[in-house]
Amino acid sequence: MTAVQGTAVDIPTEDGTADAYLAHPADGAARPAVLLYMDAFGLRPRLRSMADRLAGEGYTVLVPNVFYRHGRAPLFELPEFIDPGARPEIFERIMPVMQALTAELAMRDAGAYLRWLAESPAVADGPVAVTGYCMGARLSLLTAGTYPERVAAAAGFHGGRLATDTPDSPHLVAGKVTAELYFGHADQDPSLPREQIERLEEALTAAGVRHRCEVYPGAPHGFTQADTASYHKEGDERHWSALLDLLKRTF
Repeated sequence: MTAVQGTAVDIPTEDGTADAYLAHPADGAARPAVLLYMDAFGLRPRLRSMADRLAGEGYTVLVPNVFYRHGRAPLFELPEFIDPGARPEIFERIMPVMQALTAELAMRDAGAYLRWLAESPAVADGPVAVTGYCMGARLSLLTAGTYPERVAAAAGFHGGRLATDTPDSPHLVAGKVTAELYFGHADQDPSLPREQIERLEEALTAAGVRHRCEVYPGAPHGFTQADTASYHKEGDERHWSALLDLLKRTF
């Protein structure tokens, strides 16, 4: 692990300015970029620490506040540790904001994030990788399909609603994906039932996408997030191994 520098940055978009966190090795050398999409709880210390860990492996990592249209992060007041008792009240505030971020808006923003990375002196020339958590897994897949020329690898962990029957379902972009994909699914996740797991697998296979989809036994939805009661140490460690293996294969 190398020394890491983390800074707050602002990214111009078509609809305003997205605040974000940028982490990269402290030596100042340009490195391959990873776009890290947040979960529903937003840009906070846990996600910054995850970005720092990735940066320590030799990457430049950008974590945008995808809810920037509603304000700068932290958008929601969160306890240091999010237990089940706090979730209903928190999600009462989060859900309207999540629902307002349509696939169209999110992909317009993704273009801005990718342009910003391409112009950053901290980023090496070439395609980027994308990873996402919870709702961020949807954004990761959509980004891979919307900007195939820019994305070499994409991953998603404990993602929900990846293969629904709606016209904006992420799995429908499978035919446009050229990146290698990896998905680590939560076990018995109500936001990603068995039929959606199978539909995603079928779509990726039919499109000839290089991919691997795995269900992590015993790991609940949100298993990578150590500041929540959903954290699952074994699942989190498996996630890091899978993600770093993907990045090493594609960069």
